[in-house]
Order: sequence, then structure tokens, then C-alpha cells
Amino acid sequence: MSYLEKLLDGVEVEWTPLGELGELVRGNGLPKTDFTESGVPAIHYGQIYTFYGLSTASTKSFVSYETAKKLKKVNAGDVVITNTSENIADVGKALVYLGKEQAVTGGHATIFKPSNGVIGKYFAYFTQTDVFSSDKRKYSKGTKVIDVSATDMAKITIPIPCPENPEKSLAIQSEIVQILDKFTALTAELTAELTARKKQYNYYRDQLLSFEEGEVEWKTLGDIGHIVTGRTPKSSDKSAWGEDVDFVTPSDIKNGMRNITCPSRRLSAEGAASMPKARIPSGSLLVTCIGADMGKTVINANDCIPNQQINSITLTDDSVHVGYLFHVLTAMRDSLRRQGELGGGTMPLINKSDFSKIVVSLPSYEDQARIVSILDKFDALTNSITEGLPREIELRQKQYEYYRDLLFSFPKPETVTG
Repeated sequence: MSYLEKLLDGVEVEWTPLGELGELVRGNGLPKTDFTESGVPAIHYGQIYTFYGLSTASTKSFVSYETAKKLKKVNAGDVVITNTSENIADVGKALVYLGKEQAVTGGHATIFKPSNGVIGKYFAYFTQTDVFSSDKRKYSKGTKVIDVSATDMAKITIPIPCPENPEKSLAIQSEIVQILDKFTALTAELTAELTARKKQYNYYRDQLLSFEEGEVEWKTLGDIGHIVTGRTPKSSDKSAWGEDVDFVTPSDIKNGMRNITCPSRRLSAEGAASMPKARIPSGSLLVTCIGADMGKTVINANDCIPNQQINSITLTDDSVHVGYLFHVLTAMRDSLRRQGELGGGTMPLINKSDFSKIVVSLPSYEDQARIVSILDKFDALTNSITEGLPREIELRQKQYEYYRDLLFSFPKPETVTG
């Protein structure tokens, strides 16, 4: 017998349209220009998928009491649901409001005010399941901007255990909420720990990489290595693509990655041979040089050819430790972006010439190795996607999703009339 079967203990489950489980109130107004430093708590729909988690007892924003009079009210236990987004995943995202003071919300959001037969948090957790996602997709309208109206949201069915016995039904819902709350709290604790460790890591990294004038040598990247901007063969040239040589693009360079081993595409030996000057030996540094991902740095584990949005540096100076330069360039990401924005183009850009002029500090090789040893340990703890806290958070998230799906694995009739 599964855990869900034990929890339900043979009770019936009824799939009920959301509109029959409470009142749905469509929000109105509330541009960001209405926000004030203090006043009435306000929930903006955009913040639901960028700032909040599943529930909150306080709000990021406020509006004046005069403005609040014109807006729809949110009480403790109500659920604010997004109606509009640029992607389907963010439509129907739910936020349970648990604040003591009445809040308000605006347009592109619907307030679900649960009846006595359903717990708001139970419904909110259900909105994260594939079943809910599939149903909301059926009612979505639009392409660039996707919308699911309050009227259509009301038609989506929600599994209610033991509907003929409200007291038992709420007890089962409450048990499911408590279990998922524990997983959520654990992930939140790990995330908070990661945030604290990242601040600590950045502090020590900045301290270790800060030197007074005259303490160390200062050289340009062009002085210490051979710099190349990558190339891309034509996508229509089928003979250029194969399984012989790594081909690296900015999307292959993930945040927290130190070494890249498996890019998404590879070139044939023939394709790589047609671009001999762009072939980069293993142990070089690849740095994205354009756009939003500018300044991401990685060490290539294999020979590769990067695309034209990447500058590479292959060290020619034996006094430079590649791991040290990795940490220096990673620490310089914000300044690299600011420098790229000075070009005045539509996107930040650092070309090969400007990249070669970037100046870096170079203590002795022994000191570089010592700094690398310290920072590598911090980096693994705070950034590694295969170990450390990010990996632990990923595992906890998967565990949460497993139990969430298990707890909501109620059999659904093929046809439900509402």
C-alpha cells in the first residue's frame, strides 16, 4: 500500500472545478508607479514569478491608502494567481497571502478566496503539478503574451479528497500541506545558507585578489597569452558537423561551471580543419564577450573551437597559473560588462583588441597556487553543479517534486464535467 493510499484510507476523491471551491476575483490597476515606501501591502503580479515563493506573510511593495481603496483586497488565506505572462510556466503561478494586514493586488492577477472545503495552500501546491499545467495550457490564449482568464481558471478541476466529510477532507489536505512545507523549508534553509556562503566567498576572493601598487606585477592579457575570437561554420554545411571536436557556445558555459567537458554540439574533423586558427588547445580560458552572458569564464577540458561570441586566451607565460586567471576573470565579470557597454552598441561587447588590453595582477606563481587552492574550495561549495550546496539544493528540490507528485497522484477521470 502506497503512502497516499494509507493517507486516504480508501476515501473517495472528487475533481471539482476551482470556481466551485471559492470565489475568483479579477484584479485591476496597480502600475509600479503607484508603489510607495510604506502604506498598504501590495502584491504585483510580476513579483509572484520573480520575487515570491509559494507563500508570504509580508509584501515587497506598498501603495497609499487612497490608491488601495480602488484595488481588489487580499485577505489572509487568499491565493493570488497570475493570469498573464510571456511564457505558460508563469501563468497560473500561485501565491498564498498569510499577512495579518489586508493587502491589495492589481491587474493580470486573480484572487482565489477559498471556501470552507479547500485550504488555499493545498490548492497552491497543486498548481505546481503537471496535471494543473496541462489543464491551464488548454485554456491559454495568445502567443507573445499568454493569458488564462479568471473565467477559464475557474473551470480547472482540483482533486478534493473525501468531499462528503469536510472535516476529514481538510485534515487530509492539511497533512499534505505539512509534508510539503517541511520539504520547502529545508530547501529554503539550504538556499539561505548558499546565499551566506556566496557573500563569504566573494569577500574572501576580493581580499585575496586585492594588491597594492608595487606588491605584484601587472600585465595585460595580451602579454601573457595568445588571444583568439572564435568562429562558427555555416549551419547548412552538414560536412562541418560531427563528433570529433568540441564546439562551444555561450549557452554551454553555465554559471558555476569551472571546466567545460561536454558542449551541446561537436564538429567533424573536416569542419575543425577548415578553421585551424580558431582551434583552442585544452587548458585554455574561454570568456563570453557579448550580450547578457558576457564575462562568463570557463576552462576547456578538451581541444575545442568556440563560436564568435567567445574570446579565448591560451597562456604563453609560464609564470601564470590558469586557475588563478580563471578566478581573476570571474571576479572581473561586472567590470568586463561595464567596459563592454562603453562601446555604445545595442549589446555590451568586448572585441579581441580591447580584451587583450585588460590588465591583471600577478603575484608569484606560488602565491597564485595558494590562492587557487583556497578559492577552488569556496567555489566548489558555492557554485559547483556537481557538488557543494547547489548540488544539495538540486537533490532536495527533486525529492520535493517526487513527494509532491506522489501526494497529488489522485486518479483523474478522463472526462470531468463542471
